[in-house]
Amino acid sequence: MYSLGDYDYELPPDLIAQQPAERRDHSRLLKLDRVTGAVSHHRFDALSRFLSAGDVLVVNDTAVIKARLLGRKASGGRVEVFLLDFAGGRRSGDSGRFTCECLVKSSKPSRVGTRFVFGEGLAGRVTAVSDRTCQVEFSGDEDFDAALDRVGHVPLPPYIRRADEPEDRTAYQTVYASVRGAVAAPTAGLHFTPELLRGLQAIGVVMAPITLHVGYGTFAPVRAVDIREHRMHAERFSVPAETAAAGQAARNNGQRVVAVGTTAVRTLEFAADAQGRLAADSGTCDLFIYPGFRFKAVDAMITNFHLPKSTLLMLVSAFAGREHVLNAYREAVAERYRFYSYGDAMLIL
Repeated sequence: MYSLGDYDYELPPDLIAQQPAERRDHSRLLKLDRVTGAVSHHRFDALSRFLSAGDVLVVNDTAVIKARLLGRKASGGRVEVFLLDFAGGRRSGDSGRFTCECLVKSSKPSRVGTRFVFGEGLAGRVTAVSDRTCQVEFSGDEDFDAALDRVGHVPLPPYIRRADEPEDRTAYQTVYASVRGAVAAPTAGLHFTPELLRGLQAIGVVMAPITLHVGYGTFAPVRAVDIREHRMHAERFSVPAETAAAGQAARNNGQRVVAVGTTAVRTLEFAADAQGRLAADSGTCDLFIYPGFRFKAVDAMITNFHLPKSTLLMLVSAFAGREHVLNAYREAVAERYRFYSYGDAMLIL
């Protein structure tokens, strides 16, 4: 249960989705019973059949920024700068100046003082260097957010083996995204459309937002043979008072808290006290959920199909049982579901 190899499975490469579904809510939905392990197959827009009035649907309203910047050093060499902590970045009095932690990829290591040019007036300068990251101060002729939106690239995951396209700017963003800061999408939410959300609210499902700015660590591989030795990257989160109250009311009334995505699960479980009571909270979350974890705040979840040996697969295994989950994954492979960020979804009840 604690061995990294316990979370491996075989996935044909052609099942890794390279493009989003033509219509978000027409993706496939595998329903898994976390008690019996029973599986059934549906389309995502059938979700209303499985939710009830009073259920609280907790969504992550973080918005993905265009975190990849391609440019050149002052010396002429190519460079790629990936913003890691936009939400924690510092702005100066000059709206064009912004400083945050970044990954910098180039032919030679960057040093303090190294300068980058990204085009259209946006430039950067390394102000500090650590083992794996650099602190970069950006400057330009306009507000940094506007410059980033024009010059930056959508940070598609490394297993999507193509350059980002104009359509990705909306496709790799949930329809309820509102708080800028993520460098990866909370992908379970990509299946929702405004029409589907209105339909759920019409039957009495309560929609409640949290924010967790998904970081680059979501792609970080687990290297520890014993998964208990793995350490999660901290990510900035916020649970509004209204969401905490809605979730607590649902639990008190015998209704369900349904988390959309592993990010919502981690945020709710991190914010809940030992008795599962929710309260407004904010800060940084580094909670690692793996089998043996006792869930206190979440009753059901919607999630995508995750990479082998990933912390996300471990979380889902903790929620529904490792054997149930791996059996469901094997069936999804046999039924040729689409996997990972732009892939299909699973509902665990």
